[in-house]
Amino acid sequence: MLLALALVLGAVTPASAHKPSDSYLTLAIDGNTINGQWDIALRDLEFAVGVDGNGDGQLTWDEIRARHNDIAAYALARLTITGCPISAGEQLVDHHTDGAYTVLKFTASCDVAPRRLQIGYRLFADTDPHHKGLLKLSAGGAIRTAIFGIDKPDQVVTLEETSRLGELADYVGHGVWHIWIGFDHILFLLSLLLPAVLVWRGAAWQKAPDFRSAAVDVFKIISAFTVAHSVTLSLAALQVVSLPSRWVESAIAASVVIAALNNITPLVHGRRWIAAFVFGLIHGFGFASVLADLGLPEGSLALALVGFNVGVELGQLAIVAAFLPLAYAVRGSWFYRRLVLVGGSAVIALLAAVWLAERLFEIELLTA
Repeated sequence: MLLALALVLGAVTPASAHKPSDSYLTLAIDGNTINGQWDIALRDLEFAVGVDGNGDGQLTWDEIRARHNDIAAYALARLTITGCPISAGEQLVDHHTDGAYTVLKFTASCDVAPRRLQIGYRLFADTDPHHKGLLKLSAGGAIRTAIFGIDKPDQVVTLEETSRLGELADYVGHGVWHIWIGFDHILFLLSLLLPAVLVWRGAAWQKAPDFRSAAVDVFKIISAFTVAHSVTLSLAALQVVSLPSRWVESAIAASVVIAALNNITPLVHGRRWIAAFVFGLIHGFGFASVLADLGLPEGSLALALVGFNVGVELGQLAIVAAFLPLAYAVRGSWFYRRLVLVGGSAVIALLAAVWLAERLFEIELLTA
């Protein structure tokens, strides 16, 4: 159990605590021509190619413009569309909720109108193993989506019309993948799950009397978290409610700190599902940012929301299925109560506190 927790924390530690490093790649197919737009965070480009010419920490338009050729050369050298050579176009600057982005326009000329695209994506593969590229591809009035990363650098995207079932499966896959790479979401869940196999009695953690009581506690926590984030995910994805990414990500980090510290000095121990519900409302906005960036297909909003939500829940259940039997088996040991629960929670709280500082003050304390 301690090894599993250490592996999770080890995977998280080098990750940047800002909004996860993402770029947004948009492709629109018109005959044998592909018109592309690539939004890349300037903070990521600064780390990779050095956009801040004078090193004063402030980016100006002149500094960005002076590096346009270098930015285009760096980015396009890490993107391939088989059979369709890419040519760089103009560059602009746009602002997303988490900061300034360069907007690189480009075109790709194919020999014939493509029926499927084989895309290779390796942006920041040598500097940030957690970076993801979110693809939105438009062809014939339909939208295709994909997520690229160091684990999935090459993918084939078919342009033929997919069934509703296939579209649903795609969004389920995106939901599963997002919860598994959402380290702050995972650590929040672990903070709530760690004491699920224990009970607070006599000012100390004691082992739960039976597996059923532990499982019921876990069921309440997961159900409350699911209902809460499903509500805000839907509201945000449908643009009924919109919150700044910086504040959402900061609140998510704060939720991890609070949940972890509560394991060390319990203030809420009997009804932790309430905390799961309250903080789940915040985490839902974090889930929504990814779904919105992938692009909600017109006429299929409900399908995309359901699929993504189901994927998130499947990802959570996989974590619970791996965690609960192991935790229950060693729940009565000093090893679990001291090293795993208290020690693990302390490490989680410290890490999340660093994340919180980074997100609030937009500074880099942890680097890839």
